[in-house]
Amino acid sequence: MPAPDPMPGPQRARGMARLATKSLDGRSRIDVLYQEGAGKIRLPRSFDGGMEAVLINTAGGLTGGDRIEWNIAAGADTRLTVTTQACERIYKSSGGVAHVGTRLAADAGSVLHWLPQETILFDRSALHRALDADLSGNAELVVLEAVLLGRAAMGETVGQGSLRDRWRIRRNGRLVHAEELNLAGAVDRIAARRATLAGNRAFATLLYVGDRGDSLMRRLRALLDDRLAASSQWNGKLTIRIVAEDGFTLRKMLMPVISLLRNGEPPPKVWTI
Repeated sequence: MPAPDPMPGPQRARGMARLATKSLDGRSRIDVLYQEGAGKIRLPRSFDGGMEAVLINTAGGLTGGDRIEWNIAAGADTRLTVTTQACERIYKSSGGVAHVGTRLAADAGSVLHWLPQETILFDRSALHRALDADLSGNAELVVLEAVLLGRAAMGETVGQGSLRDRWRIRRNGRLVHAEELNLAGAVDRIAARRATLAGNRAFATLLYVGDRGDSLMRRLRALLDDRLAASSQWNGKLTIRIVAEDGFTLRKMLMPVISLLRNGEPPPKVWTI
């Protein structure tokens, strides 16, 4: 008798999307737009010459074994802001790890702002995330990643879980920023330590690379005062880390900082509280 068919494995979400811009008549236009699987891109109408892209994961969240990739490139002399339709949710994993990969590129004279909404980690979730960016010439880059350990309003906590977050930023092929975050095991106990989150459940990292780093640092300290967890500025690069007791408080802190880094422009409309 023929061997019985093996039991099918659980269905996994897969997504990939690419967007590249080019300059035409002084406006940022689509050069490449590709979408596959759960990865979608929508482009709201813009009237200022720049472009805003909204990323959508149609799977509605990620769990173990899911994988999504974003590839964003700002062509020379274009302005591109990228955000997400909603917070990304990382659900409990029954096996395996969710993977999110992001590749950013900004050509000379371009401005690229990577501003996704918060990532929410649920209890026993597992996420590996990697972000790589390559800048050319005088390109300007703003990168934000914010994380919530459960939703405080829903009474959620993260007792166990895993988050690995890897960043590599290069300008003209030279590494200018590298960091690795590894939050694994008893997340609630780790977050309670004074040397980590001191009991806070929301945190964010913002990175600015460009010519305005010196002036931004002075204005940033005046804006946040004692609410700033840490900051550093060196050779045109500004790194900002913020912690808060919950996601609502974190977002209220982030919005004026985002506007500052964007030279007065407000955050993307989907960020409205």
